[in-house]
Amino acid sequence: MAKIIKPLSPTDVSTAETKESEYNLSDGNGLFLRVKPVGSKFWIFNYQRPITKKRANLTLGRYPDLPLAKARTKAIEARELLAEGIDPKEHRDSTLKAKQAELSNTLQVVFEDWFTVKKTSIKELTAKKLKQRLDKYLLTYLGKFPISEITAPQTIKILQPVANQGKLETVARLCRNLNEIMVFAVNTGIIEHNKLAGIGKAFANAQVTNQASLKPEELPELLTALNYADIKLITRCLIEWQLHTMTRPSETAGARWDEIDRENKLWHIPAERMKKGRPHTVLLTTQTLALLETIDAITGDSEYIFPADKTNKKHINKETANKALQRMGFKGRQTSHGLRALASTTLNEQNVFDADVIEAALSHVDKVRSAYNRTDYLERRRVLMGCWSDHIEAASKGSNSITGLKGM
Repeated sequence: MAKIIKPLSPTDVSTAETKESEYNLSDGNGLFLRVKPVGSKFWIFNYQRPITKKRANLTLGRYPDLPLAKARTKAIEARELLAEGIDPKEHRDSTLKAKQAELSNTLQVVFEDWFTVKKTSIKELTAKKLKQRLDKYLLTYLGKFPISEITAPQTIKILQPVANQGKLETVARLCRNLNEIMVFAVNTGIIEHNKLAGIGKAFANAQVTNQASLKPEELPELLTALNYADIKLITRCLIEWQLHTMTRPSETAGARWDEIDRENKLWHIPAERMKKGRPHTVLLTTQTLALLETIDAITGDSEYIFPADKTNKKHINKETANKALQRMGFKGRQTSHGLRALASTTLNEQNVFDADVIEAALSHVDKVRSAYNRTDYLERRRVLMGCWSDHIEAASKGSNSITGLKGM
């Protein structure tokens, strides 16, 4: 006949006296109170391991921190695991390990892992700005928190002051970056789901404003103003070069002499200087080659076509053209980047060239749909660029442009 074990009472537990050696008091169903010679008492659950069938002890907790009732609850939970073939000690250890890993995976730690991957696909300057933005607005406040514990309300509270300052585009970028980090954490097994997926909806959308650009019929006004503007000759050349080549401000400002192939009338802009990270070739026209002659005479031995004012070891600031246009009275009407829009609108309205050829000239590679062979495509673009330069020169009435002066 099996021995009947009388369950312990709270009094039995509290009054259990110490002995010279440790001993156990059984509560039944594998639960024991272990009494140490020094007077400490621990709850032990004794069980048979599911796989090896060997006996094992699982320490549940110390008395009186863990009273009798809660010790019995823990013993029941352990027996439920055993019924499913799960070793309760291994389950506890793996759960503890997972919790420790969860706590160690702070937003700062996960960000650094994500950023290591992210910066391989973006430009160095873009990566630098991204990190500065996250450091300033997010990581300073949330970086120390485990990523699994960061909530949407908590994050929105951090970003709300930024939105209140009217920096809605900054907030939108932060939300996108944070979402990327959370998706990275999901994909690498750090968290199970992205709790911040919709936080961008908590803020107003930033108003998208296109770069200011004149209407095509206003081009003569711009060229006349440029002719009479109180600006340096190199700045005037910078604006005309950008207008003729349809390049972005940063691409123009950073132009180097070793990128120019005068023999084949080409300007090769390397991938690292392009917005999309793809190399771009600009077809040079009679007018742009004439501009190069003027520029060559004033830039000295600089490696840059448009050197900085104080030292020819650096290129001119990309905002130089913008500031000059503002001083000329075109603030809110024409930006340096908007010169591309002026070219695009004019060429599309003429309805002479395929849209794909115009997009390719603007280095909008993702928007090009048609398939031309490379030689044919370059020739189509060469014709387009020539027509655009001729259009500028005609609008300048000859004497109102540097290239027009060259032809007089």
